[in-house]
Amino acid sequence: MRFWHFWLNSFVLSSQYNPPRFVEMLMVLLAIIMLIIWNFTLDTPYMILGWSFVIGASISILVREAIAPSPDIRINQLAAFFFLSISLYGFVYVFQNL
Repeated sequence: MRFWHFWLNSFVLSSQYNPPRFVEMLMVLLAIIMLIIWNFTLDTPYMILGWSFVIGASISILVREAIAPSPDIRINQLAAFFFLSISLYGFVYVFQNL
């Protein structure tokens, strides 16, 4: 029980400390869940929703870094561009198979 209490407190604290980063983390977490479900079921709505979450999180990271740069701006931008390119490749895959 103490383990879950620690994670719940960390979750609440991170949402209060930096809300934009918390929303990005939540979007990436939902994207991972949707893409894992897609791997097992191969239903395209899960893949489209997962890649949409990845695109939203990537654009949010790029906008946040443009407005208020952090000390590790290059790593964040590279990761956002990497996620954006992979998600766009996923959408190309979807549209080719329709």
